[in-house]
Amino acid sequence: MAPLYFVTERKGIKRKYAILVKNGDRYRGFFKEELQSVSDVEQIEFCLAIRTNACMLIPKLAMTTPNINDKGPNQGFFFLSLTALLPCAHFRRLINPAMDHCKDFDTGDRTSPDAFTLAARVQFQSVSNIQIILNEHVHPQFHHLGAVTKAQSVFHAFATSTQEEHLNHGLTVSVVGKTRLPGPVQIWSQEYSRLMREDDDTVWIDKGGLDPNSQRSLEGLLDQALSDCMLVPIKRPDNHQFFLVVALVNKQEGHDAFGSLDLQAVHQCFQQVLGTLVGAVELEEERRLREQCQSLLAVAKNLFSHLDDVELLLKEIMSQARHLTKAERCSLFLLDKQHKCLVAKVFDGTSSGSGQWGTTDGRQLGIPADQGIAGHVAITGQLLNISDAYAHPLFYQDVDKTTGFKTRNILCFPIKDGDDVLGVAELCNKTSAPCFTRADEELAMSFSIYCGISLVHGLMYKKVRDAQHRSHLSNELMMYHMKVSNEETLKLLQEESMNMQKIDINFCEFRFVPRSMEELKTSAAVVAVFQDLGLKERWSINQETLSRFVLMVRKGYRDPPYHNWMHAFSVFHFSYLLIKRLRLVQQDYFTDLEALALLVSSLCHDVDHRGTTNSFQLASNSVLAALYSSEGSVMERHHFAQSMCILNTEGCNIFENLSSKDYTRCLDLMQDIILATDLAHHLRIFRKLKDLATSGFDKSRAEHHQLLLFLMMTAADLSDQTKDWKSSRNAALLVYREFFSQGDLEKAMGNRPVEMMDRDKACIPTLQIQFIDDVALPVYSLLAQLFPELSILVDTVNSNRERWVTLEDGHVVSPMEILTNDID
Repeated sequence: MAPLYFVTERKGIKRKYAILVKNGDRYRGFFKEELQSVSDVEQIEFCLAIRTNACMLIPKLAMTTPNINDKGPNQGFFFLSLTALLPCAHFRRLINPAMDHCKDFDTGDRTSPDAFTLAARVQFQSVSNIQIILNEHVHPQFHHLGAVTKAQSVFHAFATSTQEEHLNHGLTVSVVGKTRLPGPVQIWSQEYSRLMREDDDTVWIDKGGLDPNSQRSLEGLLDQALSDCMLVPIKRPDNHQFFLVVALVNKQEGHDAFGSLDLQAVHQCFQQVLGTLVGAVELEEERRLREQCQSLLAVAKNLFSHLDDVELLLKEIMSQARHLTKAERCSLFLLDKQHKCLVAKVFDGTSSGSGQWGTTDGRQLGIPADQGIAGHVAITGQLLNISDAYAHPLFYQDVDKTTGFKTRNILCFPIKDGDDVLGVAELCNKTSAPCFTRADEELAMSFSIYCGISLVHGLMYKKVRDAQHRSHLSNELMMYHMKVSNEETLKLLQEESMNMQKIDINFCEFRFVPRSMEELKTSAAVVAVFQDLGLKERWSINQETLSRFVLMVRKGYRDPPYHNWMHAFSVFHFSYLLIKRLRLVQQDYFTDLEALALLVSSLCHDVDHRGTTNSFQLASNSVLAALYSSEGSVMERHHFAQSMCILNTEGCNIFENLSSKDYTRCLDLMQDIILATDLAHHLRIFRKLKDLATSGFDKSRAEHHQLLLFLMMTAADLSDQTKDWKSSRNAALLVYREFFSQGDLEKAMGNRPVEMMDRDKACIPTLQIQFIDDVALPVYSLLAQLFPELSILVDTVNSNRERWVTLEDGHVVSPMEILTNDID
């Protein structure tokens, strides 16, 4: 019989050729330095003497030719790992026919051929396939070893990378019997924890040894009730750390409980395959880490390509997080340390302004930083993996009730800059597994490092860009408007102090038309109003500072047809009338500070208006849009910013003598009031205004004070509608001149303007009637409901509406005719 040759290598020893030759009913192994010929290796049948996990070959050293009868000196046993033999193709092809002839080399006792069969089957298999093969090997339905175990179900639970970790995180199960689970399932039990700590060989537990969640999870996986279970820990051969636990579940009826024979069967099985299984696990882990690194590199590339837009960056962060962990939904919160809250910036990949995390008036929702799951992660800086959201005490179930969304599990992790928490990412519902896994936790924490770096640089870039834009706008403002000279201030100071009667006999009446005044006299009238209301004395406003401030605000207005200084003066005058005629401060509708804020806001609310709308700023990608578009109300935010610029100009801060608390409060009120001039804001809060008018004003409620400020600011902004027909009509025509100018710009840009902006299509009477019905009349009707003495304003608006109806019914005028002719 021809010998079988194959090649082997050992560390520290040069390559040698191993030769198996038949000697009677056995095979003996030899090493040879050189190989002369190989023949008929495909035809040989042989068997190997085996012990445990090694093939025992008797080396015959220094042989020149293979000779089956050469007894030679016997140099002892050489152990060659079975896993080194099996990759040899000839060896694998020839091993199966020889199984029936396998005998123990030392004793001659018969050994089960299943050891070799099992070892051969698990070669080159994935971890999940190896588990299925092993489960079949010890399951009574598939193999005679089942006669020993008699277990209804078998599965393997793998430990995590270190003993400390798996004591905290439990075990991971991916295969039960022959079934691959959709994703890894983590289980944990007190008995398992004791087993790991006490270094036992095995434990038998009943279902009471598992925590309720693990028990429910296991029974669902096994599709049977859990009565008894034997856990057999298997250690790695290299470092003796716990590698996995073999679980035999539920003895078949009529058989004794699990015992030593079951333990022996499990150990016999793993003596043959443990090395292969460890190698397969490590290989798959290496592949997973490689894929994870590749994914994270791609993520880093995507994130760092969005540094110029924080909104897009935040959306990209959540999109990538959801993709990497296969989560159903996502949300991202940024930590506002000043207000000690988490601000929801992105929810399910969308901005928070109009979703679950946005309020009805478009403001972003702030959540207290010490509440809920996200708050806990923000405070502790530690990841939180929740497999059952409804069972967790920090989970707020009302969110699901509101949205109709069912949250099953949550992975919440911090986004940090070093040790500093910047925000929190919250992922909901793992789609490829029952819950988020340990691998997801590792991936999330690695991902969060990239998030932190990109977010820090993105926010820094935004600050630099915003500073550049503000600098550009400030320079533009200063170039367009010269500073107020000392001569101008002195001239205003020297003017005779006027009372209201000297300005105009009807100055304190609602029928007075501010646009009828000479523009040069309006600055003195503004100073007189502050004097008349007692605001100068109440807030210790310096006369020179007030004069310089008024002149600076006047110069801050450009000269579009409508949104100019005369419009600001008209709005200021109407607010003055409301405060004075309704005795708002004396009747405790407003505080002194609220009255001051309303009056100053009325004067500044359109400063540096460009004669275009918010939508035009966005469509034209203007500098203003770049600076304010993410927050909404582009022009209104610019007006407030320019007001602050004026107040911060030397010699113009009329609030300089306010206390720190009043100063901050007044600026906050100004910001809110000026932003309220955006009609989109007014429409969002209109239902609240109706409720206020219906239920009545509660002087003790801060919310009612705020709503009344907003309502009166809007009424003042639209006050041209409350003047006589000629004045109201002329003001409306100024508006349309401005609109048509914007429409011409839009056409030049290649865009199609809306009807009211298109001088070729707009029907001014129809548009005015619609505006009065939808906006103006509801505003003044609410005011009259709160203050019946203002019903005269409603009557005037209705009278003007009838005049527009007459023009509409006449069909005798075009837009240009209305603009150019004096039509009554």
